[in-house]
Order: sequence, then structure tokens, then C-alpha cells
Amino acid sequence: MKGFLTFFIILGLISSALVLTSYSTLNVKSNQIRKIIIDAGHGGKDPGCIGETTYEKDIAYDIAQEFGSLVKTYINDVQIVYTRPEKHKFVELRERARIANREHADLFISLHCNASESPEIHGTETYVMGLNSSDENLRVAMRENASILKEGDYQEKYNGFNPNSPISYILMSNFQNVYQANSLRMAKNVESQFKHRLLRHSRGVKQSGFVVLWKTSMPSVLVETGFLTNRSEENYLQGERGKLQVASALYRAFRDYKQNIEK
Repeated sequence: MKGFLTFFIILGLISSALVLTSYSTLNVKSNQIRKIIIDAGHGGKDPGCIGETTYEKDIAYDIAQEFGSLVKTYINDVQIVYTRPEKHKFVELRERARIANREHADLFISLHCNASESPEIHGTETYVMGLNSSDENLRVAMRENASILKEGDYQEKYNGFNPNSPISYILMSNFQNVYQANSLRMAKNVESQFKHRLLRHSRGVKQSGFVVLWKTSMPSVLVETGFLTNRSEENYLQGERGKLQVASALYRAFRDYKQNIEK
């Protein structure tokens, strides 16, 4: 009897030790932001939206490089991975997300320029994954997602997703984004910087169905830096000063996001 009692006491001690060690700091997921993906939209055979003298793919690439350079200079504990490291390279939307997932990144930032049928429309918008709340949001998503039409066998690659079908976006919205809270936090930081620091017209934080955000397994935002169909904004975005200001706003938004998360 005494032997059995001793056995159960030892067994209890071992079980307690296992429980305690399972809560060691080695098994607690860190809140440190150590790697970010900077995704310059479009590229190569996909120009994106077109202004009078510029292509979206070129503006997005230049801003991405400026943004990454600022992060490398002032936040040296963060690793930068570019989905489009070469300016004239075409990268499939699903491959952009795959890069982010393979790298186990902590944040995904996709950079774009906007377009409108009206040359008067201007301003910035930052999107997170979600259900389209307006026809306008759906149009933006359709335009950005149209990149997949340049890929072979796109319906097979994207599980039958049709970028021109509203029904596809309803089905996409059923995928719950567990990172939405932090995605919204970063998106709000971006628009706040544009509005209060650069004094640009912010059209706000929005939700819509973007393929590149749908496939990423981390907080993710898509930034529309301005309308190339508005001549004033096109001039601003193609100028070195404008690109640097936008990149600086993105850097500050990320810096504040990182500090907030790591607290």
C-alpha cells in the first residue's frame, strides 16, 4: 500500500512539473515584430492603373523601396522582405502571399495607386480583408484582383475565384480573418499619418475582398496611396518629394504599430 502511495506521489510531482514547464517562456508566442513583407503592387506585364504619364507598378515599386530603406535605417531589429525585389518583374498574387507565409512574417503591407472614372476624385484609402460595404469598394477590389487574369489557369490556382463576379467576393468574405484587429490597427495608423502629418485627403479605412490579403496568414493591409487619374495626385506621386513623404508616413505608421504591439 505504501509503495502504491509513493508511486502516485511521484507521478503527481512529475505531472505538475510537466504542466509548469509547458508554460515556460519558451512556449509563449512573442509579440515582437521581427519581419515584414513589403509588396509593391503589379509589375512586369501588369502595369496596374495608368495615369497620363505614369504606371501604378512603377510608383508602387519606388515607394516600397523608400519605405523599406527607412525601416532598415531607423528600426534595425526588423527584417524586410520584398515580394517584388526587381522593378520590372511580374509576380502572381498567390505567390506574394506565399512569400509572406513562407517567411513567417509579422506584417504584410501591399502598396498601390488608385483610379477613378472621375478625374476629380482624389485621396488615400487603406484596406483590410472583409466584406465589401459598397459598390465602390468592390470596384477597387475587382481592379486590383484583375491581375490574376494575366496568370495561366487562374481559376484552378484560385479555387474557382472570378475577379469579375460579385458572388466570388461574397464567398471570399466567409473566410474569417483572425488577424483583423491588428490589420485594422495598422490601417488606421496609415490613414492617420496621411491625414494629420501629410495633410492629404484621407478617404478612410475600408474593407474589401483582395486576393493578396485573403491568402496571407498575418495582419495585412493594402494601401492605395492616391489616384493616378487625378492629375494633381499623379504629379505628387511621381515626384521624388511625394514618394518620400508617402514612404515616411508609412514608416511612422509602422513604427507606431510596432511599439503598440510590443507593449
